[in-house]
Amino acid sequence: MKFAIAGAGAIGAYIGALMARAGQDVTLFARGPHLDAMRNRGVRIITANGEFTAHPRVTGTIEDLGAAEVVMLGVKAHGLATLAPRLAPILRPDTIVVSTQNGLPWWFFQTENGRFSDLTPDRLDPGGIISRSIEFRRIVGSIVYFATEIVEPGVIRHTEGDRLSLGEPDGKRSGRCRQIADAMIAAGLHCPVTTHLREEIWVKLIGSVAFNPVSLLTGATIGAMLRNDEMRALVRAIMTEAGEIANAIDVKLPISIDKRIAGAEKIGEHKTSMLQDFEAGRPLELDAIVGALVDLGDRLGLAIPHIRTVYACARLMIETRGKSVRQN
Repeated sequence: MKFAIAGAGAIGAYIGALMARAGQDVTLFARGPHLDAMRNRGVRIITANGEFTAHPRVTGTIEDLGAAEVVMLGVKAHGLATLAPRLAPILRPDTIVVSTQNGLPWWFFQTENGRFSDLTPDRLDPGGIISRSIEFRRIVGSIVYFATEIVEPGVIRHTEGDRLSLGEPDGKRSGRCRQIADAMIAAGLHCPVTTHLREEIWVKLIGSVAFNPVSLLTGATIGAMLRNDEMRALVRAIMTEAGEIANAIDVKLPISIDKRIAGAEKIGEHKTSMLQDFEAGRPLELDAIVGALVDLGDRLGLAIPHIRTVYACARLMIETRGKSVRQN
């Protein structure tokens, strides 16, 4: 299969490097110094077990990706509204689009039965531009369970995990998911195909909505948050509220809050992606991870006071930082 990774940041470049090392047909789209470094020197991957450099094809122009069989969306959620309309030249009639974004995906309520279709928060798909650009029939959902970061242009550090779950938005089994999974497995990833994608999204989301904004506000790692009794109680309260939203839209969480917290404890001294982005001065996925749940709470008539509070604090912190940067 011919793969295009549209947005080869930390996650996309890591996947692309693994695929290129395995001899697969993959092209990466990137910009700026990161593009130049990968184009000139390849993608250098640093892991706990050693390093390697791969040389996938890299381009700074969407059209140069060519007509792909699979397009993996590697940009953060807040970048999709800009990227999606530009994908038309590389989408064949049968091209599959794999979403990899954190938080609640824009397509979550676009299932065939149409239930809750009116709940899609506008901040996930401003003006419906992503849905108009990427037809629902193309979408395969994914959940990334590994952590990577760009330590310098063209250099990616992998810190933990090797799993990338795939699934159809409607929960059905499909040959196309199996084909993509086989390619990921051949590249060295653990890639199960799930028929419970929606539930898995929420299992990850109840953790993300708790740990990401709290880490942003405190500067703490996941381990540090859970060792602090007050913060542990706050994390539990936020997760419980997110679970109430899931229940209201008929998503049944397969694990308890206690098990979700226990799983997070195993991660230890890890900085969340939101904290890493904040420290690096990059835009944050606050709306896709937290703001979207505030909107759902409004529409469903749920109070969710803890989620609302950390969202308001995080939003003000971001705005204050922006003013400080402009003044300096």
